[in-house]
Amino acid sequence: MTTQETKLKTLIIAEAGVNHNGDINLARKLIDVAANAGVNRVKFQTFSADKVVTAHASKADYQNQTTDAGESQHAMIRKLELTRDMHETLIKHCRSKGVQFFSTGFDLESIDLLVELGLDNFKIPSGEITNLPYLRHVGQLGKPVILSTGMTNLNEIEAALGVLEQAGTSRNLITVLHCNTEYPTPMVDVNLQAMLTIRDTFGVQVGYSDHTLGIEVAIAAVALGAKVIEKHITLDRSMPGPDHKASLEPDELKSMVDAIRNIEQAMGDGVKRPSTSELKNISIVRKSLVAARDILEGEVFSESNLTVKRPGTGLLPMLWDEVLGKKAPRGFQTDELIEL
Repeated sequence: MTTQETKLKTLIIAEAGVNHNGDINLARKLIDVAANAGVNRVKFQTFSADKVVTAHASKADYQNQTTDAGESQHAMIRKLELTRDMHETLIKHCRSKGVQFFSTGFDLESIDLLVELGLDNFKIPSGEITNLPYLRHVGQLGKPVILSTGMTNLNEIEAALGVLEQAGTSRNLITVLHCNTEYPTPMVDVNLQAMLTIRDTFGVQVGYSDHTLGIEVAIAAVALGAKVIEKHITLDRSMPGPDHKASLEPDELKSMVDAIRNIEQAMGDGVKRPSTSELKNISIVRKSLVAARDILEGEVFSESNLTVKRPGTGLLPMLWDEVLGKKAPRGFQTDELIEL
């Protein structure tokens, strides 16, 4: 992570993905939106269609619903490839906007390209978690890795972690993201507590890659302990393309980032003590022992002449039993704070 990222508890990644629709100007606008919202990274996808999918592979149901159903997956993603020059342009634009460029490489050559371009953090998408050659290729870099776990079980996660470690990436460099790969993910399928199961089972830092509609699940994930949040973004959900409909529009992204930063502050350090802002309220809200009626000097304090009222600047009511039976050192008027 960058120095700025380490100052923040949650690494927020705006997933531009393929929502640039192959248009470099649209990609730049997505970076602008992400930077304005205050995210840490903007992530794209680096791939060669010829190396990722066969010529006649079918598309997911959500892709058929958002793109030409008669078009193959290969034809769909071929139009969404980013050239090396486009990568360089986007890296420079990210730098000018004060946000970090990030990308998922989907094949070995794409990983190598990202290395050549200077990336020192790598994202493994859910679809590659059972790809042994790919995992070894990333693992041998020995760099920080974010591993998405959509469609997996614990045994598959364990196997992937093992490959990465054996290849040269220590576990403390790996962050595992809980994820569901349905776009959009139904709320009943989120299973957010599985993120905690991953954390406790493997002793890794965890996060959440969110494909639900809205922002509340991502915010809840931060409250549960997510250290990384990834969320798709778009300029307009009505735009053509496979992922736009399950993405956040600019105002929503800003709301999510603001909410996450508020939640980070609200989580605190776990020590139960009066906060700085409420110290002044103690004397106002708490109560003291006061005279229930006029009390004569030497009169014995009793339940009939004592009561408890605000303010809390006198004897604590917790001393009630100790005060009962003692003699008044002087006279007290009704509602006067008791002294011993």
